[in-house]
Parts: sequence; structure tokens; C-alpha cells
Amino acid sequence: MALENVTDTAFATDVLEAQVPVLVDFYADWCGPCRMIAPILEEISVHFSENLKIYKLNIDKNPQTPIRYDVMSVPTLLLFKDGVQCAVSVGSQSKNKILTWLTPHLSV
Repeated sequence: MALENVTDTAFATDVLEAQVPVLVDFYADWCGPCRMIAPILEEISVHFSENLKIYKLNIDKNPQTPIRYDVMSVPTLLLFKDGVQCAVSVGSQSKNKILTWLTPHLSV
């Protein structure tokens, strides 16, 4: 199951106005660690399909949103709840570390 992409234009609607928490993966096509965590995020999206939405945002094609949220390196994961950024994780992480970071913020 491939993750959906979000753009600068759709960010407010898709992420900030979402009814469930949203995890945004800020990535770049040239980023090796970004490619490493992509399948992990796909697995997590299946596991939390009722409680979480995950989007990918290509920083090269969508430069405004990374600037707005001070994303300085990729991969960066930002978690949003009720339109507010509530958690950040920078760098490639294992599935267990991502789940440990993410789970306290979800109602599961």
C-alpha cells in the first residue's frame, strides 16, 4: 500500500483539517534514509488505518511547508493532532522506535 503524497497547496486541508492525527513524512527522492523508512511507514499506516493518516511531502517539489515547520533535514516526521504539530522525529528510525515515539499520541 503506497502512501499518499501531500502538497503545499493541499497541506491545510489534508493535514491541518484532518479528523484524525496525521503523520507527515518530509522526504526527498535523493535521500537514502528516506527510502529506508518508507516501507516502515507503509506498514504503520496499515496497522493504524483507523486512527492515523500518513502523508509523504517531497521537500524539493513543495518547499513552502518545510520552511513553515523548520524542517532542516530529511527524513523528518511531524505529527499533527487537531491542526497542531505535537511531535517531531528527525532521521531514519527503526519501526520499533517510530512506534514508541508515535503511539502515546494516538487514541488506540
